[in-house]
Amino acid sequence: MDYITVKEAAEKWGVTTRRVQVLCAQGKIPGAVRFGITWAIPKDAIKPADKRYKKKTEEI
Repeated sequence: MDYITVKEAAEKWGVTTRRVQVLCAQGKIPGAVRFGITWAIPKDAIKPADKRYKKKTEEI
């Protein structure tokens, strides 16, 4: 399996490196493994949905 770094994932998904680290630590990126102080993320991993924000619903 091929892996990418946190920096590469951040660039690919358009988020900060810190956000990717947090997602890894929370277990929201399946297959991400930690090697010492760095994370290895599967190359085919998809960006998890951001649950911090709710979509506004249309008001009638």
